Amino acid sequence: MTTTQLPTAAEPRRVEVPKKPPRRQREGAAWVFLSPWVLGACVLTLLPMAVSFYLSFTDYDLFNSPNWVGLRNYTQMFTEDPRYWRSVGATLMYVVIAVPLQLALALVVALALKNMKHGRAFYRSAFYAPSLLGASMSIALVWRAIFNDGGTVDNLFGTGGWVNKPGWALFAVALLTVWQFGAPMVIFLAGLQQIPGELYEAAEVDGASRWRQFLSITVPMLSPVIFFNLVLQTIQAFQVFTPAFAVSAGKGGPADSTLFYTLYLYDRGFVASHMGYASAMAWVLLIAIGAITAVLFRTSRSWVFYASEGDR
Repeated sequence: MTTTQLPTAAEPRRVEVPKKPPRRQREGAAWVFLSPWVLGACVLTLLPMAVSFYLSFTDYDLFNSPNWVGLRNYTQMFTEDPRYWRSVGATLMYVVIAVPLQLALALVVALALKNMKHGRAFYRSAFYAPSLLGASMSIALVWRAIFNDGGTVDNLFGTGGWVNKPGWALFAVALLTVWQFGAPMVIFLAGLQQIPGELYEAAEVDGASRWRQFLSITVPMLSPVIFFNLVLQTIQAFQVFTPAFAVSAGKGGPADSTLFYTLYLYDRGFVASHMGYASAMAWVLLIAIGAITAVLFRTSRSWVFYASEGDR
C-alpha cells in the first residue's frame, strides 16, 4: 500500500538586507569626493590668506625677503597716509550712490517684467546681459570713451567729459555699476513671482491703490529678497576695481576722485612694490566688510519680514 505525501506550505523566503558599510568607510568615501574642494580651499584660499596676514606685519617689496615691522603698516595707514583716507572716502561715496540706484532700477524693471504678458523671456535675457559683460575691461574702456571729452555724453549735452572732472568722474563709474542691474533684477523677479496673487486681489477689493499695494504687500513680502540683494551688492561694491582702473587709467584721478580702495591697494602692492602695506590694507578691508555685513544683519530684524516669526 502506497501513501501520498501531501504538499507542505512553502517556507517564507528570506531576503537578506545588505549591510551598511562601516561609518569610517562611509566618511572616507565622502572625503574622497570632497577632496578637490578641500584641496582648492586650502591651497587657493586659506594658505594665501595666512601668507597675506603674515606679510601685513612685514616690509616686503616682492624681491627681497620680508622684514618684520610689527604694526608699522597699520599705524602708517591710519595716521600718515592721506591718500588712504581719500580712497576710503571715494569708496564709501561710490557705495552710497551706486548700490541704492542699482537696486531701485532692478526692482522697477522686475515689476515691469512681472506684469508683461509677451516677450518676458527676451527682455529678461536682454536686461541680464550687462551683468555678464559689465565687469570686463573692454566694456569699461567703452564706458570711458562715452564719458570722455568729445564722447557721446559731451556731444549730446555739451557738458564736457565726465571722466576728466573731479566732481563727475565718480558718477560715471557709479553709472556703469547701475547699468549692471541684471543680476539683482532676476532675483527680484523670482521673489515677485512667489507673492500670492490673492493678497493683491483682497487689497483691490478693499480699495487699495497700486502705491498702497506696493508699500503694504510688495515691499514687506519682498523684504528678504531686498535684504539678500543689498548684502550681496554692498560686498561687491566695496571690491570694485576694473571700472575705476579703466576710467582713470589706473591712477584714480582726476584729483583722486576715483581712487577706490582696491585701486589704491593695487597701486601700493604692485606699482609701488609695498606688498606688506597692501596686505595690511586687504585685511582692513576684510574686517570692514565683515563689520558692515554684521550691521546689516543686525538691523534687518526691524525691517525684514519672513513667513513666520520662527524663521526670523
